[in-house]
Amino acid sequence: MLISGKNSVKEALLSGKTCDKVYILSGNTDRQLGEIVRLAKDGGARVIYSEKAALDKLAPDGRHQGAVAELSEYKYAELGDVLECAAERGEEPLILILDGVQDPMNLGAVLRSAECLGAHGVVIGKHRAVSVNETVVKTSAGAAEYVLCVKATNVNDVIRELKDNFFTVYAAEADGVPADGVSLKGSTAIVIGGEGEGVKRLTRELCDGVLSIPMNGKINSLNASVAAGIMLYECARQRKA
Repeated sequence: MLISGKNSVKEALLSGKTCDKVYILSGNTDRQLGEIVRLAKDGGARVIYSEKAALDKLAPDGRHQGAVAELSEYKYAELGDVLECAAERGEEPLILILDGVQDPMNLGAVLRSAECLGAHGVVIGKHRAVSVNETVVKTSAGAAEYVLCVKATNVNDVIRELKDNFFTVYAAEADGVPADGVSLKGSTAIVIGGEGEGVKRLTRELCDGVLSIPMNGKINSLNASVAAGIMLYECARQRKA
């Protein structure tokens, strides 16, 4: 998998991801690119100095800031890894479940919010949903290297397993109870629906309740990644109170 951009490449190297090659813009004296070169060499990656035209072709979206890295394929976590992560931190687990999110930029933004706001893992579906790819990694601004991401064959099975492990699972929908009026301090999972369709009916019925984000505008729906960020913030706010 190829990733591009100084932040994404640097965070991949810092996190210990297996990196085979790092392509750096020839003749550039940028300090951050110099740090990337050092990290790549320390990690045993091959550093290749390339002209801008070559980097333009390598970069998934043509934008690279002078750095492109070739990584081994993304390694998904298991649900048990997420629970273990929470236990190691001494925290009640907080998991975000994405029900049919298909836009890679949304997933990247969700991973970024999850990392910043203390979620222990993100669950995505295997079918009719976006996987972690180059665009996701770049949009996450490096967060994809730190957030545990579980790829589930069926998100409903994950919800059932979490409930068996004493989680409270909430769907985030416009017609729910305001999230700031519900305790989110215990073992909690939040389900965010996909673009357009929202949380599927069967998935919603499996949940213990439905939460909403209080809004004052004329539009009563938010982008999936924005909704996820707000819900995670509310969880973080309550847990620090």
